[in-house]
Amino acid sequence: QVQLVESGGGSVQTGGSLRLSCAASGDTASITYKGWFRQGPGEGREAVAVVDVPYDKPLYTDSAKGRFTVSQDYAENTVTLQMNALKPEDSGMYYCAARSSFSGNWDHPGNYGFWGQGTQVSVSS
Repeated sequence: QVQLVESGGGSVQTGGSLRLSCAASGDTASITYKGWFRQGPGEGREAVAVVDVPYDKPLYTDSAKGRFTVSQDYAENTVTLQMNALKPEDSGMYYCAARSSFSGNWDHPGNYGFWGQGTQVSVSS
């Protein structure tokens, strides 16, 4: 089992920045991917950015490319999402997620078995 605890989030205006962090504990050696998903009101969870843990390779959705940076500290078992140039459509609950398999697309939430409680991000225009 893996436990995930998020921190960061908050409210900013359009163009602002926020930094989210996630600390993993438990069977962290089994983690293959870990990163961030967003869920807006009335919407399903969608991928934002994830790290391929063994290769330390960041993976981004198109909406995150160029504005967000995902990184991990392998020794500390943390993953961080630096969000710049935020837009109102970036608002939502941000969840840290992790998986212990390489099977299935990295950006599909159904392929992740471990989730944090979420942290709210609100971007006002």
